[in-house]
Formats: sequence, structure tokens, C-alpha cells
Amino acid sequence: MKYDFDKVTDRRGTNSLKYDFAVERGKPKGILPLWVADMDFPVAEEITQGLKRAVNHGIYGYSEAKDSYFQAVADWMSRYHGWEVQKEWLVKTPGVVFAIAAAIRAFTKEGDGVLIQNPVYYPFREVIEDNDRRLVDNTLVEENGGYTMDLEDFERKILENRVKLFILCNPHNPVGRVWTREELSAVAEICLKHGVLVISDEIHHDFVYPGYEHTVFATIDDRLKDVTITCTSPSKTFNLAGLQVSNIFIANEALRKQFCKEIARTGYSQLNTLGLVACECAYRGGGEWLAELKQYLKGNLEYVREYLKEKLPKVHIVEPEGTYLLWLDFRELGLSGRELENLIVNQAGLWLDAGDIFGACGEGFERVNIACPRAILKEALDRLAGVF
Repeated sequence: MKYDFDKVTDRRGTNSLKYDFAVERGKPKGILPLWVADMDFPVAEEITQGLKRAVNHGIYGYSEAKDSYFQAVADWMSRYHGWEVQKEWLVKTPGVVFAIAAAIRAFTKEGDGVLIQNPVYYPFREVIEDNDRRLVDNTLVEENGGYTMDLEDFERKILENRVKLFILCNPHNPVGRVWTREELSAVAEICLKHGVLVISDEIHHDFVYPGYEHTVFATIDDRLKDVTITCTSPSKTFNLAGLQVSNIFIANEALRKQFCKEIARTGYSQLNTLGLVACECAYRGGGEWLAELKQYLKGNLEYVREYLKEKLPKVHIVEPEGTYLLWLDFRELGLSGRELENLIVNQAGLWLDAGDIFGACGEGFERVNIACPRAILKEALDRLAGVF
């Protein structure tokens, strides 16, 4: 490989949320973190060089993106996802969660039902409740070591709760599903039938394992372009979360104006100058880095799978189809969620994401970020094996 993903980069002392805020977040000092979804790998050299040029210029005034920015994003979506986007569809925001919160305020009113599919990325719940909307849960069905959608319950919940908005997570965080075209088509028909807008969070779309294929929700049916807000970002793909840039696509002009008006109400305008630079550089020159990274992550997944089989046979992987996040099932150990978390944090010295923060149906699970050098992953697994 051209890139050395085995190299351990010390992130402590850099104000890293992942590494430097354990005590502030109620965890023991020195705990080994595999929780929040950023990677322990330096970014592609093309991004670093672009940022160096911007830093050497030395002026960080108000900045906006030129046509080259959109072209870089559009070329990436076309090449990797078969999606031809138009420039006027694009709205840039400082993050996907920011965009979801804005969409909730723009397209629903207080008390309206917003539907999610637990166990799911917990900020979905937070932005629904923090904006005084009513959370409606179409819980995923766990069967045969994986997850599927309960479409009958999905439609029933929409009707019973007069749901106006559905937040789709694809690829799904944390259970790792990459929803099939058939599954998404069934969801689309229900949403179109009942006039439900869809926020499609596709931030993990570049991480799909061999044998699976990501489908952009808005491409399934021409009618979906008018009812879908598609959320993308280079932040997960290229480890740029701290630079705060996301690309939101809204084809329907009326919805787009409504969404932009809500953003304007917040007083937000131009994005982070360096975020714009990094995004364009990533989509222009980061393809080789990403290809090697995905191979490395596949190796990490295989390593975890074999390690658990040999040393922790009562801990089971929910086999991921996408993302670099593993959903591990500890329920065979017979522990309560609190007991499990206590052992992992205070005995193993690991900071993972407890499953119940993704919804009550996640109790007994833990989400583990495997986007790290294998030496760190091995240490984490050795610590688990030492306790269990």
C-alpha cells in the first residue's frame, strides 16, 4: 500500500474529542477510546497539501465556493454513486445533524411526528426532541443475526401518528445495513402514498463492503426528487469532521427555499474556509487513499471476526454491510446494560458507545469504531478478553 494505516498517530493533547475529553465526559483518565465516529488516520496527502496552500496564504476571510467546488462534488457523486446532481440542488451546511435539525424546523411544526428506526444514530432523537417534535419509532426487526425493516409497522406508525417527516439512515448507523433497492422502493412507495418527506442521511455512503451496493434514495423513483432531502458529507469518508462541511441536495425548489430560509433564521451564512478547501481537495484527489483505506478496514473487520470467534465466542458481530462501525452483541453474557458498561469502562478501560443510547432496543450491544491502526484494535480486544 502507498499509505501506512498501521502507523499509530498520538492524538492526545490535540483537543481531540475522542481522546482528550474522557474526564469531562465522566470516563476514567487514560481510557482507550473507540467510540465517536472519526478515524485515527491522517488524511490523504492531497488534502494536506491543499490546506497548506491555504494556510500559507495567511488570510482567512469570508469565503465561498466557486464552480470548481460543485464540480468536484458532482463528479464524485457521479463516479462513485451513479447520481447526476445539479448545481442548484446544492445547499452547503456545517454538518449533517445541523441540516437535519434545520429540516425538522422547516418542514414540521411543534408536536408533529417525526419517524426514525431505532436502534439508530442518537442525534436523530435529540434533534427531534430538542425541537419539540414527537418521536415516532419504527423499530428495526432483529432476526438471524441481522436487521430488517417492519414495513407494516412503518406504514401503521405513519398513519396513527400523522407523520410528516421520516429520517432514513443509509448505510445504517449503528447496525451496518446497506438497504437494498427493493427495501428502499417499498419505503418510497409508502412515503409517496402518505405525503411523507424523507431526510436521507447518506453520510456513510462511501463505506460499503464487497458484495453490497449503496443506492441513493432519491434515484429510486423520479417522484422522490420532490420529497427528499439528501444529506452527504466528506467528513466520514475523509476524516474531516472538525472542518464542518456538508453537502445537502434538495431538487424541489420550494423545499429548498424553505430549507434555506430556516438556515437564514439561524444567522448562518458562509462555511468554514478550510472546510471548503478540504472538501474540494478530497473529492478531486482522495480516491486512491480511500480505496486503500477500505481495504484496510476490511482487514480490521476480518481481524475482529476471527478474534471473537477464538477468544470471545459469546460476543457476536452483527455482520456489517457498510460503515466502519461494528455493532457487537454481548447479550449472551447475561449482563444488564449497566453491568456491561461498568465492566467495559472500569475493568477493561475502554470507551465504546453503549447500545442503549441508540434506543432501548440497543441494550446489551456496544458500538465499536474500527477505523484505527490494528495495534489499537488488538489492544482493545485484548482488554475485552481480559475481562470477559
